[in-house]
This record gives sequence, C-alpha cells and structure tokens, in this order.
Amino acid sequence: MKIGELIGTGRTADVYALDGGRVLRRNRDQAHGDPAAEAAVMAHLARHGYPVPAVWPDDTPSPDSLVMQRITGPTMAEALLTGAITPDKAGATLAELLTRLHAVPASRAAHPEHRILHLDLHPENVLLTDTGPIVIDWSTAEEGLPGLDSAMSVLILAQVAVGMAVGLPPGAQEAVREVLCSLVRSLDGRSPLLLDEARDRRAANPTLDPHEVALLDDALRLIESITRTG
Repeated sequence: MKIGELIGTGRTADVYALDGGRVLRRNRDQAHGDPAAEAAVMAHLARHGYPVPAVWPDDTPSPDSLVMQRITGPTMAEALLTGAITPDKAGATLAELLTRLHAVPASRAAHPEHRILHLDLHPENVLLTDTGPIVIDWSTAEEGLPGLDSAMSVLILAQVAVGMAVGLPPGAQEAVREVLCSLVRSLDGRSPLLLDEARDRRAANPTLDPHEVALLDDALRLIESITRTG
C-alpha cells in the first residue's frame, strides 16, 4: 500500500490519501480509540442505511489506523463559514442525523433503550456531499442512552458559542449559537438531555485544555437559557 499526501489532521489523528478513492486515518496516540471496533460500528451502521464512509478493515496496515472511503465535500463547519448552509438548516440536519442514528438497533447492548452513540457529532464531523450528509469519526462511539448523545452534541456547540474556539471569523460564534438553538428546537425534547453526564465526560476529555473545560459551566447556562426561552 502506497500512502500518499497528508490531506487532513485533527486533535488525535492524521488522514493520508490512498489510491482507489480511499484514505488512511492514523491515530497519533495509540491509546485513543480502537480502529477495529470503530470499523465494526461503521459497518453495522452502513448495513442499516446510516450515512457513513465505507471501511476496509482487512486492508488496514497497522492497529492504530483504518482504511476508509474518501468523501468529497466540505465539512458542515466549512459550509457554515461560506454560507453554503444556514445555521437553521445545520441545526436541523444535526438533529435529523442524531434521530436517524438512534433508530438503528444496538449491536451488543442488552438494554432495550440503548442505541449506538457517536458522542462527538458536531459540524466538523459531518461532510456535506452531493448525495447528502455523511458522518465521520466514530472513534468515540459507544452504546447507551440516546439522551447522552444528543446532550454531547448540544454541549459541544454551546462551548464554542461561549468562546471555546479561539480565532473564529467575525460572526462565527453567533452563527454557532444559531445552530445550537436550531438543534435544541429540532430535537424537541424527544430524548431527555443527559447534560450532567455529558458535562462530566467533557470535563474528563484529555484533548480539552483547561480553558475549554472552564467554559463548561457557561455552556450549560447558555443551554438552560435556550431551553427555557425556546
């Protein structure tokens, strides 16, 4: 396998081009995630019609990497910055993706209410393609109650809205707040948001710096205000 150019990088992994319309995602920290388990989750979701990249676990060259389909299209975050998608549409799309995900039966859990949870579903992990949105980065996926998954998405957006992402273009934070409002409105209380558990998980996330963790209380107050005012 010939590994091509570096085409993307995130907090924990790098993505390299491969031939045949594929990419190699390689974790920089071997303790972060389990690519084999992630591939199994994605294959399960694909069998149920959920929009995820195709995976080739048998072609993966090392335990810290995963070969998957190369998806063409901007992230939802990029599309928001260019105006290709409105904040209202972005929030509604996130809610739809969460709802569709939580309709897929869990593959292992015995609890009847448990479903597959992404736990990091936000605009940077949604690619907008000609055939619709595709959800990427399933390294944090677990099985559990849908309300935790929705709460994580809401809390991540709220952290950005109160100042987590520094260096955003003018107006970007307000746009994120609009996405958040649209997401909360579109979810419409269909699964009670498990915000306390979501906060604990975010606070324990080793990829967040102390400043980002310190914004969690402000983020929760913003969510409370949005939920109260509708």
